[in-house]
Amino acid sequence: MEKALKEKRKSLTEYESKKLLSKYGVPVTRESLAKDAAGAVAKADKLGYPVVLKGSGPELLHKTEMDIVRLNLNSAKEVRQAFKEIAANAGSKLKGVLVQEMIKGQRELVIGMIRDKQFGPCVMFGLGGIYTEILKDVVFRVAPITEQDAAQMMDEIKGKKILESFRAMAPADRQTLAKALVGLGRLGMENDNVKEVDVNPLILTKEGRPVAVDALVILGD
Repeated sequence: MEKALKEKRKSLTEYESKKLLSKYGVPVTRESLAKDAAGAVAKADKLGYPVVLKGSGPELLHKTEMDIVRLNLNSAKEVRQAFKEIAANAGSKLKGVLVQEMIKGQRELVIGMIRDKQFGPCVMFGLGGIYTEILKDVVFRVAPITEQDAAQMMDEIKGKKILESFRAMAPADRQTLAKALVGLGRLGMENDNVKEVDVNPLILTKEGRPVAVDALVILGD
């Protein structure tokens, strides 16, 4: 955060955001940064296939729109080609490529934190992915929150059945979710220059494990 603020940036990169969030109990994808195609292949080999490649850099906030995300890559050849395409689309804004484990799951949640002018940091929980904007099924709590508060938030969304066992998918690990929500509240309380946190989507695996596959931390003054 200090580095980003010195550079007068208004946000952290996805990689930086996840580093911060992991310290506050948010489960994130296993990933690392690569500077070139050879490095991306080496990191993918170490992670294990399939992997995801994403363009990384302070100015690359809208990755899907810029077409700098490649999913479900299953070989070194595919990783090299993906790196080439991402580099071409990102141009001079590219500072590296994020090599990330491919998380599979049909259930998507959103968690986050916003800093309200009146109430201060508030924690958010709801349905994620494309449904965040469409359904707007989210709830808020003023930080700090307890694990009991977090559990109540999970029961308040209209689509709460997404957290239950469904079509051979295990119920969500609510304890890990609760710890993540409590952590987001603590992050907001302890870091005045964090204006907003958006973790979307946070995917529930078939086993019910929550994993943040994308994250963005917005900085204030």
